[in-house]
Amino acid sequence: MTTPHDVPIREEPIRIGQFLKLANLAEDGGHARELLESGLVTVNGEPEYRRGAQLHRGDVVTVDGHRARPA
Repeated sequence: MTTPHDVPIREEPIRIGQFLKLANLAEDGGHARELLESGLVTVNGEPEYRRGAQLHRGDVVTVDGHRARPA
């Protein structure tokens, strides 16, 4: 499995919908919602469906094999 790339964030926690856009894992908010509702997003290996879920530094987000973490 690939090492997640670190994505700098200004404040934590950050909402997963915002993070997906910031990490270039989603094109926009609508795309982020589709990914989450389709079950294509995991956080620390667990499926995540909620757009408002809060992420903290070090959490690993995976979408379609691409991994990123807030740093």
